[in-house]
Formats: sequence, structure tokens, C-alpha cells
Amino acid sequence: MTETTPTFLSLGVPAPIAEALARNGKTEPFPIQRDTLPDTLAGRDVLGRGRTGSGKTIAFGIPLVARLATDVVAKRRPSRPRAIVLAPTRELVTQIAETIKMLADPVGVKVTTIFGGIPQRRQELALEGGIDVVVAAPGRLDDLLKQGVVSLDGVEVTVLDEADHMADMGFLPVVTRILNKTPKVGQRLLFSATLDNGVDNIVKKYLHDPIRHSVDSAESPVPQLTHHVFEVAGKDQKDALIEALASGTGRRIFFTRMKHQAKRLAKQLSASGIPAVELQGNLSQNARDRNLAEFVSGDAKVLVATDVAARGVHVDGVELVVHIDPPVEHKAYLHRSGRTARAGNEGDVVTVVLPEQRGEMRQIMRAAKINVTPRQVNPNAATVDPEVLSLIGEVAPRVDPREIERRRAEAQNAQQRAAGHSPAGQGNSTGANAKRKRSRGGQGRGGQGQSGQNGQGQGRGGQGGQGGQGRPAQAGAAGGGRGRGGQSQGGQGQPRQRSQGGESGGGQRRSGRRAQGGGSVYSTSSSGS
Repeated sequence: MTETTPTFLSLGVPAPIAEALARNGKTEPFPIQRDTLPDTLAGRDVLGRGRTGSGKTIAFGIPLVARLATDVVAKRRPSRPRAIVLAPTRELVTQIAETIKMLADPVGVKVTTIFGGIPQRRQELALEGGIDVVVAAPGRLDDLLKQGVVSLDGVEVTVLDEADHMADMGFLPVVTRILNKTPKVGQRLLFSATLDNGVDNIVKKYLHDPIRHSVDSAESPVPQLTHHVFEVAGKDQKDALIEALASGTGRRIFFTRMKHQAKRLAKQLSASGIPAVELQGNLSQNARDRNLAEFVSGDAKVLVATDVAARGVHVDGVELVVHIDPPVEHKAYLHRSGRTARAGNEGDVVTVVLPEQRGEMRQIMRAAKINVTPRQVNPNAATVDPEVLSLIGEVAPRVDPREIERRRAEAQNAQQRAAGHSPAGQGNSTGANAKRKRSRGGQGRGGQGQSGQNGQGQGRGGQGGQGGQGRPAQAGAAGGGRGRGGQSQGGQGQPRQRSQGGESGGGQRRSGRRAQGGGSVYSTSSSGS
């Protein structure tokens, strides 16, 4: 007698949620979902252990939404969410929220995100409007709790995702403070690949008689994942190999150890006609969102990332992960490598190794319990290695670097418009009765900033970069309103250029005092009529 494969409905998932899953191509539960759902839907506390890519988000998202779906509007209160999900990185917070929203929309459950790097006021307004589920990074949620902006006394379900990674990042004291603000009687779900670095203490203190489900440990081999270690003789061969591996048509992620390495490599690849974006800790949240969107859409085939993306990026269809240097330890290797071969798909992982890195690479693979024979590769040879060619696959046509920059400028302007700002150099106010709008210019590097331009409103110049010998930041031109120049700080910046008057001429101009530190002159203008 053959065993019947369970469905989401047979596991007790409410029909509207099961239908939402089916619309997104998810009809058969993964093992961690199959094992945990009967207990989580029954309201039990659950400790789920499974490697990255095993389907944990849907495993905890289903019971969370199902519990809140009854009388959802009647129970909703301003600034008092009924469920919270904690995750270690902004990217993971965003992607968890998207998955939960897919389950929540059909039953009217409202979801929002909370993390640092963006204005707090937007998050305050969302909370004040009434939210059922908050998906948050611990730091910003802790700040809002201290300010009294949000209360957790109505939380019915608390989820900790990637708990071991939060421990690695030093978040456990903050997580503890947050958990202390939630009712002791609520349901708590914790999902983690490992239980080290204090995660076991969280389990003992905050989970009530939890049911334990362990599908795969962090060190379980992924059968669909193929590992390659390529040894190169020196930097020139390494650079040539990296560019070759980046030149295919499929989506791929390159990992670096340092933020400046990620920035430099993304620029180098784009300059050579391979659209690549960076994801590293120095980027603003808007830049992170734009770059990740470009990668997800396929406009950029290559994402160059530091470990900020090792667990925080869950993108379907990544066919290749490349470690351009061996990571610092085996857990980082496993987490990075888990960006491919997800949800049953196949994938490859390449590590590029210089002669002096062979010893540390052997230690990493031994600790990760992965057996792979390193191979000498010379990408500059007349005949490129067949194994390298198979990983490259079909070679994508090179793109004019100017076209890459044009697309990115358009994406940035679109993002600014969506956020309610005018893009640099383009005002949105026209006509005598136009509503006043404020436009902001981009922040310039090396002392260069540009303001927005308004028809009848105010334009405010961007801030010049700090240090260096910058070009003058240019003030905005005001058609009939008032333009205010930006400021550049530090360095030996040249004086800023004075802003221009209105189109009809006769504009009055006055210059302000020179900024300290050899900065620019602050200037204002008002146009004549």
C-alpha cells in the first residue's frame, strides 16, 4: 500500500490560505512544513531545526495567519500588533513579510515591516493605522518599544527566525528584552539551523514544553548542490576566472569578505558590460532595495554581496554561488552556499583559492563535512577548462556600461517618485495653483550635490560629499518659487555656485556666509515676476 502524499488541506491549513499557496505554485508541503504544521496549527510551541532553504517561512507563516484570521478587524488595535516575527537582517525581514503577506491578504490580515535605515515616522504611521503582524529586525523594534511607540501586550504569536544567526550578530540581549514584553501565554515558534551561542537558553526560558522537529541540520549535505574548489596561481588568473564565471545568462551571487571588495567588484563587472549590483552594509536602505530589485527582476544577473546577504537573500533561481575568497569559517560557507539549490532545485558552489589559502580551505571543508577535490584552473589558457565552461553556460551579450547607468538612474528616480519625492533635477509642481512640493537632490560624492527643480514650489539642494577636493554643489533653479542651495562640508571644496532666478528674470540673489572647513558658500535666491 503506497503512502499518500499529504496536502496543505489535509494537514489542517484553512482553505483560503491553501488556495493562496496553490496560486503561487506551492501544492505539496516540504518536510519541515509537513512535520510542524499539525502542532503549530494546534497552538503548540514548536522548535524547528532545518537548514536554509528548507521552507521554514511558510512553516511558521501558515499557523500565524490562521490564528489571526478570525474576527481580524474587530481585534485589530492601533500600535498593538497581534503577532511579531523577529529576523536578523533587513533583507530577510522584507522577504519574510512578502511571504506572509501572500498568505495573509486573502483573509484580511495586515502585515508591516520594521527595521532601521529608513525614516521611523513611516513605521509609526503604519502601526497607528492598526497592524496585525509585525515582521521586524530586533534593533529598531527595541527602539520603538523604548519610545512607547508600540506595545506588545496583545501579541498572541511570537516567531524567531534564524535564531542562531541573531545570536552570531549579538542580538540575543535585545531579543530577550523584546520577548519579556510579550505575554507569557502566547504561542512561540523558534526556527534555527543550530542551537549554539545561547539559542538553547532562549528555548528553555521562553518556549513552553515545545515540540521539537529537526528536518535537516545545518551540516546536512544538500544532494542537489555541487561543490567546486578552483585553485589559481595568482591575482590575474583569479580576476579572469571571476569575470568568466559572471558572464553567463543565469542568476548568480558572488560573496566577498569585505564591503569595499563588493563595491569594487560590482563596479568592475558593470564597467566590463556585465550588469552587477552590490549588497553590503554601507548602502542605504533605498540603495539595498533598488539593487535587490534589479537582481530579482533579472536586469542584473550578478549580485556581489558580503555576509549581510548570506541568510538575508532568498531569491529563486540562483544557479551559482561563488566565494571569491574562502569565508572565515564553515558556517558562513554553508549559509552562503544555501543561496542556491533551494526548494529542491539544483545549484553549484565555487570557491576560488589562491596558493596561500589552500590550508584554510581544507579546514573549512573538513568542518563542513564536504568532500571535494581541488582543481588547478587557468582561465587564461587557450582552451578554457571544460568544468568552468559548464558552470558559465550560455554567455550573455555584454551591455554598454552607459546603458547600465541609464537604467539605474531611471530606477532611482522611480523609487523617489514612489516615496513622494521629486527626482533630482525634475520638479513636479506646475501652474499658479500647483501644490507646493519639496524636491531633494541626490547626495554627491566628493563634494558634488544637485538640487531638485520646482515650477512653483521649493527646491532644496543635495548635500555635497565630505572631504576631498569636490566640485561645487549647484543650487536649484526656481521658476517662480524659492530655491535653496545645498551644502558641502569638509575638504577643500570650491565655493558653491549661486542659484539662478526665475524664467522671467530679475531674480534677486544673495550669498550667505562661507561654511567652516573650507566648504561652500550658502546661497539663496528669489525670482522676480
